[in-house]
Amino acid sequence: MPAEESPYVVRLATTPQDLTAAQRLRYQVFVRELGGDGPLVDHAAGLERDAFDPFFDHLLLVDRRIDPATETHVIGAYRILHSDRRAAAGRFYSETEFDLTPLLASGRRLLELGRSCVQADHRGGTAMFHLWNGLAEYVLDRGIEILFGAASFHGTDTTVLAQPLSFLYHHHLAPPAMRVRALPPHRQEMDLIPEACLDRRAAMAATPALIKAYLRLGGFVGDGAWIDRDFNTTDVCLVMDTGQMSARHREFYIRKAGP
Repeated sequence: MPAEESPYVVRLATTPQDLTAAQRLRYQVFVRELGGDGPLVDHAAGLERDAFDPFFDHLLLVDRRIDPATETHVIGAYRILHSDRRAAAGRFYSETEFDLTPLLASGRRLLELGRSCVQADHRGGTAMFHLWNGLAEYVLDRGIEILFGAASFHGTDTTVLAQPLSFLYHHHLAPPAMRVRALPPHRQEMDLIPEACLDRRAAMAATPALIKAYLRLGGFVGDGAWIDRDFNTTDVCLVMDTGQMSARHREFYIRKAGP
């Protein structure tokens, strides 16, 4: 389908219906599919929400064929917070899990990413490609220099995740100037298997597609994982310098948009 006929559009949330639709999608993914929960999750209404939502921009993939009044028109979402708005929010969401001192001290323009999700029926197609293009436009328009945010492995059993966590530690650890650290008491060391004993194939197979996409674009991970029992996940903090990303970013989209 030519781009001008596409039923999809990527845009920021502008109405209460947009935000509710994003929270409804997040409930489907993070609560129903992955078993997550939280103090402000509304199980009766089917909404995954928290106290940070009013401060974030919500980047949405919208199906224009669906009436927004149904609050089901959002089929993909990203939650993003510019460093200029951190003071209003009180902190970045990731600061509950990670010590962000290296990033905060850098003086660079930061953008926190989180709550990335796509409706199950639209995974494996172009949905994530559309969201990434929208994110790239947001980053370029605002001169963002560093992207970061928690990315999750499903489950909290680190013996099951030993291969991918160790692979990330040995091969994709952020340089010291960008190396955030997971905080106690839910910190989990990532170097669980010596590098010589790693099974690269098994490690990559167990790594979520979104994390692999960030790594392909030149992303790194911070030091240590964080066990999120409310969300039933093991989180790593991904960090990416957009200046180093640009060439990789173009190559990535050329491949994704090709036949």
